[in-house]
Amino acid sequence: MKSLPIRPPASGQTAQVVSPVVTATQNSLPEQADALARARAFAEPLLASQLLDSGESVLAHADAVAHILRGIGGSPAMQATSYLVYACDHLNKPQDVIAKAFGENFAALALETAKLVRVQRHARQARLARQPAELGTAAMQQDAAVQLENVRKMLLAFSRDLRVVMLRLASRLQTLRYFAATKLPVPESIATEALQVFAPLANRLGIWEIKWEMEDLAFRFLEPDTYKQVARLLDEKRAEREANVERLRSQLETDLTAHGLSARVSGRPKHIYSIVKKMRGKSLGFDRVYDVRALRIVVTSVSECYGALSWVHSRYTPIAEEFDDYIAKPKGNGYQSLHTVVRDAAGQPTEIQIRTQAMHDHAENGVAAHWAYKEAGAKGYAGVSASGAYDAKIAVLRQLLAWERDLSGLQPQTQAPSVLDDRIYVLTPDAAIVELPRGATAVDFAYTVHTSLGHRCRGARIDGAMVPLNTPLKNGQTVEVSTTKEGGPSRDWLNPELGYLVSHRAKTKVRAWFNALAMSVTIAKGREAVEKLLQREGKTAVKLDDLAVQLGFANAEALFEDVGKDEFSLRSIELLLRPPEAPQFDADAPLLRKPRSGDNPGKGGLLVVGVDSLMTQMAKCCKPAPPDAICGFVTRGKGVSVHRTDCTNLKEMVARNGERLIEVEWGVTHAASNSVYPVDVAVQAQDRQGLLRDISEVFTKEKMNVTGVQTQSIKNVAWMTFTVEVADSGRLHKVLGLVAELPGVRWARRK
Repeated sequence: MKSLPIRPPASGQTAQVVSPVVTATQNSLPEQADALARARAFAEPLLASQLLDSGESVLAHADAVAHILRGIGGSPAMQATSYLVYACDHLNKPQDVIAKAFGENFAALALETAKLVRVQRHARQARLARQPAELGTAAMQQDAAVQLENVRKMLLAFSRDLRVVMLRLASRLQTLRYFAATKLPVPESIATEALQVFAPLANRLGIWEIKWEMEDLAFRFLEPDTYKQVARLLDEKRAEREANVERLRSQLETDLTAHGLSARVSGRPKHIYSIVKKMRGKSLGFDRVYDVRALRIVVTSVSECYGALSWVHSRYTPIAEEFDDYIAKPKGNGYQSLHTVVRDAAGQPTEIQIRTQAMHDHAENGVAAHWAYKEAGAKGYAGVSASGAYDAKIAVLRQLLAWERDLSGLQPQTQAPSVLDDRIYVLTPDAAIVELPRGATAVDFAYTVHTSLGHRCRGARIDGAMVPLNTPLKNGQTVEVSTTKEGGPSRDWLNPELGYLVSHRAKTKVRAWFNALAMSVTIAKGREAVEKLLQREGKTAVKLDDLAVQLGFANAEALFEDVGKDEFSLRSIELLLRPPEAPQFDADAPLLRKPRSGDNPGKGGLLVVGVDSLMTQMAKCCKPAPPDAICGFVTRGKGVSVHRTDCTNLKEMVARNGERLIEVEWGVTHAASNSVYPVDVAVQAQDRQGLLRDISEVFTKEKMNVTGVQTQSIKNVAWMTFTVEVADSGRLHKVLGLVAELPGVRWARRK
């Protein structure tokens, strides 16, 4: 691959710097004449024998990072920091030591960058420690996607000081160069992160040299066969192609000058990854990638851009579908230029870009002109002025947010969100990255990891040191919480003045815990009341869920909750459970003899078999009416109580005193006597306005007199009992069918 201008120079050569980004004197990192030399001398004894995880010498890596920073215009102070970053790991109190030797600003930048390096290293080591054999292909792909997202989040979190990002970009580029030079196997995660996270970030910040080289190297490691194939195609006619490009360049520059346009024409390198991306994106063969041969025309004004375009199109044959006007409609990162593809007399296609010098400066440097806003103050860089550090910062943040959207698929917002100011990222002991709101505490952290962990949280360690639970966390810290086996949160955590909780999620979880605790007390209170009632009524065998459903509740807990809140009366349960009072017997009354043959009419058209002039009464529990099948039960002192043969009370009494059962039947005179009998009818319906009126109208139309009504509505379900007078219970079945057809009525039946 062709060496780029920011590669370390060969021995005895001078480094060529293309498009220096930073030329002003730094404010936040005060220039010290010997800062770079002093930083290297300071770090050398600490780093000389140390190796990175890749196997590269730490000192050699720092040397290369400093050189890359110098290549993109980084100041000596920035270059000096590349040594101090790695020295932090070998100092007991790096903040104090570096601040004393170089100043607070150097110490702050070095520590912040070292923290990001450590976070990413821990996350990578934790990922490598996992056994890939334990994961299926889909799980591995998902895990890789999560890790890429974590890297993106961490870079975004630490980009409050954009110099940290620049140091990481330079470091990752050097890591790729090291693997390329040594031909050692490259961890796939390193190359993937470079291609999918770091290179897009460099692109958004306008650091094109880093972007291009990083893309080509990462692609070379990830897809070596495709890389070699395209490289071979480029090399096949390289000499001929470069000669043609130079001839075309010289001719264009001469002709444009003669045409009255002050233009500078230069060749433009084409990178392998961009060629492959275009081939794949447009489904093209290599022979149809027109910009393998490319030129750039730089003029002095916008009008000259269009003038040069007009002349080029008149001189050569344009390919219409390959024309793009990024001056009239700039790209999202502010890039402006005219792009066209033309064919020469031999039919060879060449891409030509036309732009002003200002556009070219922005295209080469992009937002990188702002990235050192802390160092530049109001002066700005590379011809891009800013009214102050705030304006410069906003320009950078816009591109960082755009980069975030590029990777996460978010849609642009009308106003930039405050993601860079409102979030922090910390580590679990296993190096998993946890995203939290700024100011979050160890309690917020615990609830974010797992609700149960939050409930049982009792203490915290931050980077190994015990701290109070309301200590605000910072980016890159490793947080470990200590817990109890059981227990719940403290009510103090909800006191905003004490500062235990910041995140909405954690506050919601704590409130939910206390609400559930109060609810459990309420349910226990309701359960106790219901169970005591069932004991009093002798109904302990009743299934609680069945009882709740009969009362209109979804389950027993819902019933207990309403009872515990005093929103449902126990009297309603009593009415459901308690049957009509059974007849009272005189224990001292003599038993009647068994019936003998002969039928004698009794009172009310009843015939009591074998007994003369015996008093009879209709049982109130089942309210028989002709032609119901009936049976008599001899009471003590109150004659014969007449029941329906299916009466449950009768069955209980017969079980105790079967000898009191006596045969009775309806007399032949009951139909002619115009006698009526009270009958109870039960109705269940969806409660609504006019329900009682509609049911009553049915009874009225069928000429049945309603003598009593009981109704109760529970959870929008109406439970109704009607007492109606009938001469013949056979007609009642028809009437109940009419009632059941009314809107909302679920069922209607005789009790």
